[in-house]
This record gives sequence, C-alpha cells and structure tokens, in this order.
Amino acid sequence: MALYTKAAEILDKVEKQLGALKTLVYESKFANIKQLFALVCETQKFSSILEEIIVSTKLLKHTKLKMPLAKVLVFDLLMGQGLKCGGSWKALIMKHRSRLQAALALMKVKRKVSKNEDLLASNVRQSVGDQLPRYVRVNVLKTTVEDTVDYLKRDGFTYKGEAIKLDDLTLKAREFVKDLHLPEVLVFPPKTDFHDHFLYKAGHIILQDKASCLPAFLLKAPPESHVIDACAAPGNKTSHLAALMKNTGKLFAFDLDAKRLATMSTLLLRAGVTCHQLANQDFLKVDPNSKLYSNVEYIILDPSCSGSGMVCLQDRSPADPEKDASRLASLASFQLRCLNHGLRFPRVKRLIYSTCSIHRQENEEVVTACLQQNPNFRLVPLLPEWPERGLPTLAQCLRASVNGTRTHGFFVALLERCNETENLMPQLMVQIR
Repeated sequence: MALYTKAAEILDKVEKQLGALKTLVYESKFANIKQLFALVCETQKFSSILEEIIVSTKLLKHTKLKMPLAKVLVFDLLMGQGLKCGGSWKALIMKHRSRLQAALALMKVKRKVSKNEDLLASNVRQSVGDQLPRYVRVNVLKTTVEDTVDYLKRDGFTYKGEAIKLDDLTLKAREFVKDLHLPEVLVFPPKTDFHDHFLYKAGHIILQDKASCLPAFLLKAPPESHVIDACAAPGNKTSHLAALMKNTGKLFAFDLDAKRLATMSTLLLRAGVTCHQLANQDFLKVDPNSKLYSNVEYIILDPSCSGSGMVCLQDRSPADPEKDASRLASLASFQLRCLNHGLRFPRVKRLIYSTCSIHRQENEEVVTACLQQNPNFRLVPLLPEWPERGLPTLAQCLRASVNGTRTHGFFVALLERCNETENLMPQLMVQIR
C-alpha cells in the first residue's frame, strides 16, 4: 500500500510541475527506490492514456479514488506486473478489472495498434487529430439527415447549411454543416464530443472520419446485393455498407482478430444492422468458389497497412529505414495477395481498395501490380471534384490528407470488371493492324 501511496504523491507533484521525477523519488527516502522509480516513470509515460481509460470507465466515481492514485493502480493492473500489493485498494480496483481491460482493448482497436507501447505513438498523433473537424455519419437505418439536423438544432447547435468549399468546414463552437461531398456526413468543430450524447448512444450517429466513409459510399452496392467486407473490424465501414444497402441482401464480414470482432458485433447491434454475417476468419482462406459466396458482386477491402496516414509527418519519430522498408514490403505483399484473392470471386463486379497509408508502395504500386495481373479489371474514375488524386498514372484514385482534404491520410481505388467487348478490344486492335 505504501508503494502506491508514495507513487501517487510523486506523480501528482510531477504533473503539477512541482519537481523533477528523479529528484522527488530519491528525496522520498522510500525503502525500494528502484521499484518506486520504475512505477512512477512508467505511469507518467502512459499518463494521458491512463486518464482516458479512467474517465471512460468512470472509475473515480465508482471507487472515490483520486486521479494520481487511480493512475498508478490502473497502470500496474493493465500494463505493469499486476497489482502486487495495495490491500483494500487492490480489492477495490480488481472489481473493475474487466471494464478497465475492455476500455484498453477498445482504445487499441480504435487506434489500430496491438501493443501498449504503440499507444504512445498514437497519442502523439492526437494533436494532429485535434486540428481536424469532428465528422459524424448519420445512420440512416435509424433516422434521417433532416431529423438529425432538427434534433441538433433543438439541442443548441447552430446549423450553417451545406458546405460548398473546404473553408466552410472551419467552424465555431456549437456550429455544424452538412459535408460538401458526402450527403450523410455532418461536420462539427474539432474536439466536439458526442460519446455521451443521446444520438450516439442510440446508434443514430456514427463517429467516423470522412475519409473512412469514402469506400462504402463509392462502392455503391445496391440493396439486395451480396457484399464482402474482407477485413471488417472495427465495423464502421460495415455499418455504412449496411445502411447504403438498406439492411437487405447479405453482408459477409471477416476479421482475424476475435476481440475486434466482438467489439464490432456490439457496434453493429447498436447501429441496427441485421443483414450481416460475421466470421472470425482469414479472408485469404475464404474459398471464392464456395456456394455461400456465389452471388457476391461487391467487395470492400481495407487491409492491414502502415497506418502512416494517421500521423502528421512532422510528428513522427525517426524510424530505422531498413526496418521501415522491410515492413512496407511485407505489408504491400499482403495487400496485393488480398486484392488478387478478392478478384477471384467469380461474380465480383466491383472491388474497392483503401488504406490509411500515405506510401505509394501500399497504394499506387499495389494497385498497378494488381491490374497487371488481372487485365479483366480496370480502374473507375472517382469524384472528379475531389481535390487530391493518386499519382499521375493513377489519377482515377483518391488520396486524402490533413491539409488537402481536412481528413486523416487515406487512399481509395475502385476496380471494376471489364465487359466482354472491352476484353476483346485489345485483340481486335491487333487484328486491325
């Protein structure tokens, strides 16, 4: 108990800038200086992440703990060696272990990381995210854009109409507009928080970055169609697909991560999605010739990527060039395999490929290699009014960025099966010559 009391006391002073961490630890004359220093140092490193978990689970309200003490206890429980002592505090915190673990898991899913250490890098990115508008997708399975706008106006928000240029997305507190590209997306000032709002809790709105809304919107899978979401978790794109399909047809959603899939199931339930079939399965091992998928005509593929689009370049810490190149090569190889596999489904008409990466190796180069290996597919030009395009040879594709589109970094390409006449054209041209 003395360890956590002293650690909390020092952490509080450090965060109030009342002294240097190392000095405060050594001046404490604590019996085990090394143990105390490690606990305070690591807790302070994860401080903002721990606070987010504590606030989201309302731990202070349930336990009457103070924030500094809660941080050191939660750190040791979730990220340290486990609570080694603590007496009544340990018993108290253990009652909330499941909720705390779930909050940590959800945070990793949202930030697309798998390790605790990776959260530190993602936390640096929040400063970039803080500059971006808050995008809200209206869930038309449960409401309409008009009704949502009316509700928000009655709730004290000021509606400024439909945006016609990017500058219209610069808003003051409590103002909002309808997005200029996506009709079901509303735009609010940065940091507008809807997590405790009725519309969010009831599943009437989905908190989703605008760029992430593009794949489902551009795929244009009609109602009653059969669609595959190849790498589906955490489920925002899946729920968007279902809304555009009016909850009809069949939506097959695959993901390898069971925990992410469980979180996704909860999200889809809240959103009112019923046309889906979830499978904890590797998409690359799904048989394209299975009767179950014989009517699949549309595929959305958002595979694992570097996530570099979620980071402003000046906020990135230097990486080992060799390791970075090796990782990108491995990711690009995986992405190409996924693309080629998706195009093997015999009736697929359209496949949309997206990443939250800024690297051409994961974007244009993957798409180029795929088209070379699948000459019966072509690129479809997307949103001519969109301000950022793929590299010159692939201008049909879209890119997105913090500065160019007021979104996170993103890449989208739409591949469409050529009709028989188009397939014969190269042969006919040869004969004519």
